[in-house]
Amino acid sequence: MRAKKYILSMAMVYMAYFTHGIQAIILSQNKVNFFTQWGYTDEVAGAAAVSLAITATGFGKFLTVWLGGEISDKIGRKKMAVAGGILYIVCFAGLLFSTNFTVACVCAFLAGVATSGFWDASLYPAVQEAVEPRYAGSALIGIKAFVSVSGIIYPLMAVHFSNSGNWHINVWIPLVMSVVCVVLAVIAPFAYDDDMKETVKTADGETKNAAQAEIDAAKASMLVKPNGLVNFITMFYGFLCMFIMYGAQQYTKAFGMTNCGLTEMQAAGMTSIYTVGSIIAVVFWAIMMGKLKWNPLKVVLIDSIFTAVALAIVLLVKNVGVIYVAIALLGFFAAGGALQTGLGVRQLMCPGPKGRNTGIYYTWMGLASCFLPYIVSAMTKSIGETSAIYTMMGLLLAASVIATVMMFYLIGQHKKIFGKSALLK
Repeated sequence: MRAKKYILSMAMVYMAYFTHGIQAIILSQNKVNFFTQWGYTDEVAGAAAVSLAITATGFGKFLTVWLGGEISDKIGRKKMAVAGGILYIVCFAGLLFSTNFTVACVCAFLAGVATSGFWDASLYPAVQEAVEPRYAGSALIGIKAFVSVSGIIYPLMAVHFSNSGNWHINVWIPLVMSVVCVVLAVIAPFAYDDDMKETVKTADGETKNAAQAEIDAAKASMLVKPNGLVNFITMFYGFLCMFIMYGAQQYTKAFGMTNCGLTEMQAAGMTSIYTVGSIIAVVFWAIMMGKLKWNPLKVVLIDSIFTAVALAIVLLVKNVGVIYVAIALLGFFAAGGALQTGLGVRQLMCPGPKGRNTGIYYTWMGLASCFLPYIVSAMTKSIGETSAIYTMMGLLLAASVIATVMMFYLIGQHKKIFGKSALLK
């Protein structure tokens, strides 16, 4: 079995995304501690500064992931994995010791570069390549599982250490984990790096490396080429999905405190409930795609529909208990691997080098992670944090409705391209 040979590289990928799960929320979960360390005394100005730092992370992702994907296809996965881990160490060390907002933004930017320009561009393809093609969707979902587990544990841990006066431990933990990731990346074999050295002969006698032969076979299975709109939608879904997931991930705690009247610990619990929902979804969808062979397009359609339903409940229902349930549903459908499955849809309908496709998809994703906190910061300054967070939730609902319409279009196109409905399996 292919996975046995590359089990160590898979372990490195999942450890990396366990660490990334902390990096993704470290600024929002330690908001007051960070802006106090940066010298802010006004709470509104400090909250806006943290949102701008989060924007810097998204900007780093947006600028580098496409280029990173191209480089990853050329030089292999290992070098990119090692470099990303080293950059994570620099990022967390900078956040730990910096007392300057500008330096913190530079560190946040580097975190975005490390996450998407190096790790996303190399590790998303790496985990697909480490297993048999029929299990690639489940392997991608596994990334979300590890992000989600850290998302459950870290918010509660962050509050605990902050309340005990040791909040810097919240930064030391991912810093040490980044070192472990670098060590694993150095010693692990990567499937793509091996495939680059292996050549195969095609039916017409042409010699190609194994990675290119796989792409050509996928294209040959299509009845017609995907049109331009299919190409755009499979990219733009990365923006919409990340817009929704990032908004819920970064601001669920703030929504609980500003719009639901919860204490900080109760609001942190809301973030954890959101993440629990995502972990349950990871297991569920891994079974649906791995064992029952559900088409990833079918999964993304279901995710989009019920994400819209969950957000509508959050916005329209004022009962806190019902909101908790809706947040769990939001975690299940919006953060339970929808982003990773969307990448599977991109590879299915527009096959190409996995690093390049990941780079294209994650460029759109990076745009969302840059755009969202920027507009939240601007709204916070103009209408206050409470109204800004509520308005943002409305924008997430609009994005989920657009995603649903797009997936229905792709369902129709799938029938034309492959001669069968994506809804059958």
